Amino acid sequence: MAAVTANTRGIMTDSPGVLERCSRVPAPGSGGKSAETWKRDIVRQLKHRDRSQHAMFQDLIRFYSQLLEKSSLAKGILSCSARCPSSDSSSSLSSLLHQNNQLKQTTGELAYQVVELQQQIKIKECVLVEQHARLLEVERQRAGAFDAQRGLQERVEQVREQNGALKMEYDALLEQQRRAETTLREEKVRGGHLLEDMIHIKQQAAARMNNRNERRSRVREANLQRELQMAARSKVTIDSSSSAPTSRSTSPKTEHKSTERGHARLFRSASATSPRILTSIRELFHRKRRGHSVCSLEEDLMSPAGVCLSARVPVRARQVLEAHEQGINAVRFSSSSDLLATGGTDRVIKLWEVRAGSLTHRATLDGSTEGITCIDFDPAGSRILAASYDKSALLWRLEDSTPKLTLTGHSRKVTAARFSTLLHQVVTGSADRSIRLWDLHRAACVQVAEVASYCSDLVCSENCIISGHYDCKIRVWDTRTVGCVQELPAQGKVTSLDISSDHRQLLSCCRDDCLQLVDLRRRSNERVCFRAEGFKCGSDSTKAVISPDGCFLAAGSADGAVYIWNVSSGHLETRLPDKHSSSISAVSWSLSGEYVVSVDKSRLAVLWSDI
Repeated sequence: MAAVTANTRGIMTDSPGVLERCSRVPAPGSGGKSAETWKRDIVRQLKHRDRSQHAMFQDLIRFYSQLLEKSSLAKGILSCSARCPSSDSSSSLSSLLHQNNQLKQTTGELAYQVVELQQQIKIKECVLVEQHARLLEVERQRAGAFDAQRGLQERVEQVREQNGALKMEYDALLEQQRRAETTLREEKVRGGHLLEDMIHIKQQAAARMNNRNERRSRVREANLQRELQMAARSKVTIDSSSSAPTSRSTSPKTEHKSTERGHARLFRSASATSPRILTSIRELFHRKRRGHSVCSLEEDLMSPAGVCLSARVPVRARQVLEAHEQGINAVRFSSSSDLLATGGTDRVIKLWEVRAGSLTHRATLDGSTEGITCIDFDPAGSRILAASYDKSALLWRLEDSTPKLTLTGHSRKVTAARFSTLLHQVVTGSADRSIRLWDLHRAACVQVAEVASYCSDLVCSENCIISGHYDCKIRVWDTRTVGCVQELPAQGKVTSLDISSDHRQLLSCCRDDCLQLVDLRRRSNERVCFRAEGFKCGSDSTKAVISPDGCFLAAGSADGAVYIWNVSSGHLETRLPDKHSSSISAVSWSLSGEYVVSVDKSRLAVLWSDI
């Protein structure tokens, strides 16, 4: 009862708060609308309190009601027994006492349950307070999150505005770039037209100059011929004192006759029409006409090259040396076979003398700003031509270490450079898909052939240039018309070309690990393919060669071995292994047929021979 009374007292303590809140509402006379508002508010608060407290004390009220019922029942029984005593009063009294004890036990249990429920109520109130505090903390975090969200949204709007401004700038720059690219293309086209016009004007000027020089030379020769004819017709009288003395055994009469005949004899001038004087005069005219040329008369005279009757197949390495500081890309023998040139990525050309089966360093030719890709000797063996990665071709005299001439005009690396069959002309091929013919007298390009594919190598024959390309085609160009007159199919991407000494057979090396030999004498251009187990073309610039007698083919493989085929049988003649540790880049066969030299990417040069 005390607990119930305390709870009831606690419930009643809430009434002053309600009354205090009610005292703060406006008075009823302040207006009908406001009076209805505060009345509804009070009713709502009371209903809320009733619902919350009814749920909280529902079990307590139920137990209290049961206790009251049992107490009233006990009182009724006791009063009934007092009013109606009987014979078995003692037994009924004992039963009543027993019921009373049970009632007390039940009341104690109920009181204990009331205490437990109060403790649970206190615990739930603490949990409710903690949850309320957590709710307040979550509300604060939520408010902070809302503030952060608003800040982020503002930042997103700013970034969107900045992105919009940047996009507008980007669009403006893109439009400017497009206009600039359009202008650049137009300027390139205009520059190409200007270059073509300039080349055409230079060609016309050169033709006019050649015609003028030719007319002058014809006039000078005609004048010289007239002078020589006049000198031949002129007569000179020789005095007797200038004649040779006669023999002592000659009689006076005979001497007198001979003296008279000597006075009357006519002599021609000192053989002015002899071939020796004419040759000297022609050399004089040639020297005057070559006053500003980059070529000399001695360089123009082609020394006869020795004919190799039978090339010897090499069987062993005579010498292995580290020829360059970096990888070697090209190797070439001179026409006399006693001089070898090697060029590599270290930007120099080294000359080696071949003596008694060994290589001796002779000179180093520098001047290129990038690596060397191709080397060629002139027929006289006095000049050397090289192609370079620096978009140029360079010409040296063997006695000079610096270039005598640099040919520039290609827009990408020069992959091939060869002396033409015509005097004072060289041909170059480049990765810019063009082939150029150069005049060494003027150090100028006189013809340009545009190609549809990357030019990897070329060779020169009479009045034609043969070039190999990455589009698996070999093209034949006529130098007189600057046009492609024939296209020969290849088995793969062409890496190198070589032509036999009699210009009858053409050798091509392709990336499909096949050598192809073409007969140029026949219109059908019969082709023979040479393959071998283990042979693999190591790079896009691997060079293969024909022996001087045209009986053998040689090429280096990616496995570091030199493969040699027999042309007549079509089979592999020999394989030279174990000297190169990397892919072989080029092979050269001396014109004497005695030596073969192979070079690789690991700076090694190997001299092979048959002994």
